[in-house]
Amino acid sequence: MDSRAFCEAMANRTHIEAGSGLHLHMHEMAQRALWYTAEINGSYHSPEELRKLFFELIGKECDETFGLFPPFHTDYGLNISLGKHVFINSGCCFQDQGGIEIGDGVLIGHQVVIATLNHDLGMESRGSMTPAPVKIGNGVWIGAHATILPGVSVGDGAVIGAGAVVTKDVPAGTVVLGVPARPVKKIEK
Repeated sequence: MDSRAFCEAMANRTHIEAGSGLHLHMHEMAQRALWYTAEINGSYHSPEELRKLFFELIGKECDETFGLFPPFHTDYGLNISLGKHVFINSGCCFQDQGGIEIGDGVLIGHQVVIATLNHDLGMESRGSMTPAPVKIGNGVWIGAHATILPGVSVGDGAVIGAGAVVTKDVPAGTVVLGVPARPVKKIEK
């Protein structure tokens, strides 16, 4: 299996049976992601070097407007897409097998977690997983230590408060806080 076929299966939300070809591919590609993240996180790199390494990790053309403060961790790498003027602060963990789409002008705070896989609930099948993509709109600010769960879409201009656990879609221009995250304010223009 190649990465293109895997990403297509994830876009179709194909169930990943433990031990299947999809599952084995994830583990093989995790080794690639580990190599890149070890390189990113292992020593000082200039902003230009970090951009180059990050875009090799995600398999896309380098964008000069992108910024990253390591460390950064991801399980796959090749199912992340980014807009322009995106900044990812230190300590973030992206579980991107199910797909992470980040719009333009997004600010991601320290130690944010974005998850795109849910394990089966039954003990006998808990090694199996179901993917669901996460979509972050343009101009979103995600506060430190926030967690965004599989299948969530965050609308343009929204703000995710520090420490929030986002379990449901966030409307555009809305501030959400808490565990689970709930709307607390509309952002006035």
